[in-house]
Amino acid sequence: MPSPVETAIRGVVTQGIMTVANFNRTHRKAKEPNPYLTGIHTPLSAEQTFTDLKVTGTIPAGLNGLYLRNGPNPFAPPNPATHHWFAGDGMLHGVRLEGGKALWYRNRWVRSAAISKALGEATIPGPATRFESPNTNVVAMAGKIWAIVEAGGLPVEVSEDLESRARNDFGGLLAKGFTAHPHEDPLTGETHAICYNAMEQTTVWHTVIGKDGQVIRHEPIAVQDGPSIHDCMLTKNYVIVMDLPVTFSMSALVAGENFPFRWNPKHAARIGLLLRSGKGNDIIWCDVEPCYIFHPANAYETEDGTVIMDAAVHSRVFDDGQKGPNAPVTDFESLEINPVTHKVTRTVIDAAPQEFPRPDERRIGQPYRFAYTVALPPAGVAEWMGATCIYKHDLGARTREVHDFGSGRVPGEFVFVPAHATAGEDEGWLVGYVIDTNTDTTDLVILDAQDFTRAPVAAVTIPHRIPPGFHGNWIPLG
Repeated sequence: MPSPVETAIRGVVTQGIMTVANFNRTHRKAKEPNPYLTGIHTPLSAEQTFTDLKVTGTIPAGLNGLYLRNGPNPFAPPNPATHHWFAGDGMLHGVRLEGGKALWYRNRWVRSAAISKALGEATIPGPATRFESPNTNVVAMAGKIWAIVEAGGLPVEVSEDLESRARNDFGGLLAKGFTAHPHEDPLTGETHAICYNAMEQTTVWHTVIGKDGQVIRHEPIAVQDGPSIHDCMLTKNYVIVMDLPVTFSMSALVAGENFPFRWNPKHAARIGLLLRSGKGNDIIWCDVEPCYIFHPANAYETEDGTVIMDAAVHSRVFDDGQKGPNAPVTDFESLEINPVTHKVTRTVIDAAPQEFPRPDERRIGQPYRFAYTVALPPAGVAEWMGATCIYKHDLGARTREVHDFGSGRVPGEFVFVPAHATAGEDEGWLVGYVIDTNTDTTDLVILDAQDFTRAPVAAVTIPHRIPPGFHGNWIPLG
C-alpha cells in the first residue's frame, strides 16, 4: 500500500499530466472531419418523446417491456481532432412495448454534473468520478436498470422512463469503477464482471454482485501495462479474463486523446481462467496468439474440463488511428482453452467480418446452439458500421443464415427475447434498431428467431436517426 507521501506525489503528478492532456485536447487542430461526428454518427441535439409511433406489422402481444440501448452522444461539440467514438456523453434510447402496442420512444442523456448544469437541473446524487456519463451499455441488475461503462466510471441507476436517478459505487466497493459487460449467471442469479480503471496499471478485479444488489466479491488480479478488458465470460467453474495487447498509453493521454489505449505488441496475449471463488494469484493463464476480443458470445466447459469460448476476434485494433478501432479485420471464432496445457487453440467458425455476438442469455455459461451477430463492412473499408445484415449461427450444424435489411438500412446489435418462460433456445424474437439512411429515420425491428430470413414481424418507426451506439437489452416489465 503506498504511503501518504507517495499518494500525495502521485496526485500532483497526475494533476500535472491531466492539465497538459486537457490543454492538448482543446488546442489540437483537425486536418479532416471526424467520421464519428458526421454522417450516420452525427450526434442528436435534443431529448425527445414520441407517443404516436408508426407500426408496420404486428407487435407480438407477449412483448411487454422496454428495449433500451446506450451509446455516446456528445452534448457539446467536442474537438474533432481528438474526439474518439468511444468517448462522448451517454444517451439512452428506449421504446416501451405493451399489449401489442408501442407506447412511446424516449431519448435521454445519462446525467453527468456537466449535463445537469447545462440543462439547469440539480446534479444527481452519488460519488463523482472521472467518467461521469456511462455511454456503453444499459442492463437490468438486482431489480434496477443501470447505465454502465468501463475504465473507472460508476453505474448510474435510471428509471423505466430513462431518467437518471443516482450514481452508485455500491458502498465504496466499486470506487475504482465497474465494467461495460457484466454477465448474470442464469443458474445462480449472481452477476459477474471483470473491472479495470484506466489509471490503475497493475490490477483488475473480479467483481460479483448478488441477487440482492450487494457486492459479494471484489477479488484483485495482477496484470501489467494497464490492459483494456472490455468484456468477460462465465462457465460452470470459471470466470474468463481476456488480457490482450491493447493497453494504456501515456503518450496518447498526454497528446489529449479521449481514448488513451493502443495496440501494444510487447504485451503478451493471454486468457485467464479464474475459479469463481478462487484467489487472483491462482488464476490459470493460457497463451494465445496476439488478437483482441471486444465481445464473446458465450462459453462453457466440456466433459474433460476444456473451456470453449466463441467470440468475435480482431487481428489488431487501435494501431492506425485516433478516432475509433481499425478498419474491421475480424471473424467469428471458437477458442478452445486448455487449463492443463495452458494453451488456446483458435478455430474460425465464420470468416466474414462481424461483431456484437449475442446468445440466448438463459444459456450463459452452458452449452448452447445459437448465436446472433452483426455484419461489418468488408476488410479494407474504414467505417465500422454500414453493412446491412445480421447473422444467425447454428453452432451445432455449423451453418449461417443471413437477414439483409436492404440498401441503406444499417442494423446495430440485436438481442434475443424468449417467447415465454419455457421457450426453446431460438423460440422467440430478435429485437434491435435499424437506421434507414434513405429517410434518416430508425426502426425498432422485431424478427422471428425461428424464421430468421423472413420479413420482420413488426417495425416501430422513430422519426429521426439514432446514431450507431453500442449495447442494449430487453427489460421485461410487469
